[in-house]
Amino acid sequence: MTRLTGRALRVTIFIGENDCWHHRPLYSEIVHRAHAAGLAGASVFRGIEGFGASSLIHTARLLSLSEDLPVAVVVVDTEERIRAFLPQLDELVDEGLVILDDCEVVRYAGRDAESGNTGREGKK
Repeated sequence: MTRLTGRALRVTIFIGENDCWHHRPLYSEIVHRAHAAGLAGASVFRGIEGFGASSLIHTARLLSLSEDLPVAVVVVDTEERIRAFLPQLDELVDEGLVILDDCEVVRYAGRDAESGNTGREGKK
């Protein structure tokens, strides 16, 4: 399991829900590549409204339902590992926004793979 504490780098990739890479959702390709690269973790967040460089507003509101809502993929790891992953993002992201932020990891804990134990049982 990857250990991560202290100073880290967060990369956030803003793309459209319908963006694809070889007939697969782009956000899924990014997550799978981050996993294959051994990065600490990646999460995908679906937005309810937003706009980007095209200035076209995408929204989940019922009256103007969009089929291409904004998606943010967030990956956190050491600066060295994130920077080594950037060329893959350069290959994958044709349209969108990729940003880097310094951050501090306060807690990074996963489940025990066999038991599903999160380590919180018995704590009050």
